Amino acid sequence: MGRALLLLFAAATITQAQEAAPPQAAPTPPAIAMDAPLPDIRQLLLDVERNQRAAEDARRDYTYRVHLVEEDFDNNGGLKKSKVTDSESLTISGVRVDRTVARDGQPLSPEEQKKESERIDKEVAKAKDRRAKLDSKGRPSDTRGDEVVTASRILELGTFSNPRRVLLEGRPTIEADYAGDPSAKTHSPAETAIRDLVGTVWVDEQDHTLVRGEGHMLNDFKVGGGLVLDVHKGFSFTFQTNKINNEVWLPAVVDARGSARILLFGGVNGHIHLTTSDYRKFRAKSTIVGSSDALGPDDQPIPPAPPQTEPHP
Repeated sequence: MGRALLLLFAAATITQAQEAAPPQAAPTPPAIAMDAPLPDIRQLLLDVERNQRAAEDARRDYTYRVHLVEEDFDNNGGLKKSKVTDSESLTISGVRVDRTVARDGQPLSPEEQKKESERIDKEVAKAKDRRAKLDSKGRPSDTRGDEVVTASRILELGTFSNPRRVLLEGRPTIEADYAGDPSAKTHSPAETAIRDLVGTVWVDEQDHTLVRGEGHMLNDFKVGGGLVLDVHKGFSFTFQTNKINNEVWLPAVVDARGSARILLFGGVNGHIHLTTSDYRKFRAKSTIVGSSDALGPDDQPIPPAPPQTEPHP
């Protein structure tokens, strides 16, 4: 439930932080002076879109842990219930998935692991099917098979204003405000969500990558008459990414507050908090750098290599 909502809104503003980043290579000193002329915001966003595909390809080589806390509040603002889910985010057959490994601090039982594997298989198949259908219509999609709203359409659905240069994690970053145009015509639920948003985006000026965003809904947002998705006015979210190993930007923190329901299976009236950690990189599709529990291409633990012996003379 929470994960689906976070993906919808974080992705809706062009992309998706970990609380303690792993050791990284020393970053290149900023080559952009803080008082340099500001770039054209429209061109900057078009550059972000062009970089997105390369960024997705780089992310495929990484896996990381996802920690999701969902808190449901009563009408008086008191905590009614909470749920904690731990997952492993990885790419299978070109599809990004989050495989649940524990709920409320308890590892999945063998039977639950089997069901989760079956769920992942179905999710991958559905994502590939959605991508194929969108490709046949010439419409772009992401690694999960969801339609991507292009930067040019985002510029038609709202306005970016008041660009300014700030330092974010020591890097020159362009910050700009966004306001959707309530009169803009939309062609998909994702476009409607973007049109009904107001917020702020942060774009890394060197890498031309969206690294942070925040926003809230101006109106109620429904899909399928509210049967598929029903997000109430005022629902807000923030997200941030971190640059890992000085080569790729990966999700780090996502927060959401408000009231929403998805697929009639459940809802949230409170707070959703997602963090990621333990970033690991695949090499040669088998070994993960910086991990004591390397996984192979079938996503199963790799047995330790047998000790090598010197050849007899």
